[in-house]
Amino acid sequence: MNFITTLLSNLNYGTILFLMLLESTVVPVPSEFVVTPAAYHAASGQLDVWLVILFATIGADLGASINYVVAYYVGRPVIYKFANSRWGKMCLLNQEKVEKSERYFDDHGIVATLTGRLIPGIRHLISIPAGLARMNYWKFLLYTTIGAGCWHAILAALGWYLHAIVPEDQLNDKIEEYAEYIKLIIVAIVVIAIGYFLIKSLLKKKHS
Repeated sequence: MNFITTLLSNLNYGTILFLMLLESTVVPVPSEFVVTPAAYHAASGQLDVWLVILFATIGADLGASINYVVAYYVGRPVIYKFANSRWGKMCLLNQEKVEKSERYFDDHGIVATLTGRLIPGIRHLISIPAGLARMNYWKFLLYTTIGAGCWHAILAALGWYLHAIVPEDQLNDKIEEYAEYIKLIIVAIVVIAIGYFLIKSLLKKKHS
């Protein structure tokens, strides 16, 4: 964790990509404390906010792809065994969390890969049931990119906004404070996305 703390204190495009890769696997790296501070620095000209979003999303795609490939090839028993192991617990992982992500995927179908990227507790695990279900990889990657991109854009917008009103030494406290507002935005986006795909599916069935 000291290694991750060091990376968090030295944010650049490379560390943003790497940290978001870790966050999209099973390593507990809070994206709020990566993308938001990076966008905060971008507002002062140290980074480019669009590149922050881009590299964060590429990192998320890479990490999610690792989860997808592992789940695709090793299967549910090995995934559960790891989740219940000492290493899994070190990553704040357990079988219940994996099963929760599977239920979300089963309930919402392939759209879960998009909307699940916006939900805390499911975001970094939703690629596992996608791999277990052997979802088409390119469709998985497309939805992952859209979902991760939306999430990172929200965090970047928050960081840009906070730059105008908060000194840097208070940034982390403010990120925690605004977490509830972020959740409300996420819920709205998820509801809109699910509604869109449901209406699209119904119209397609009616047309056929």
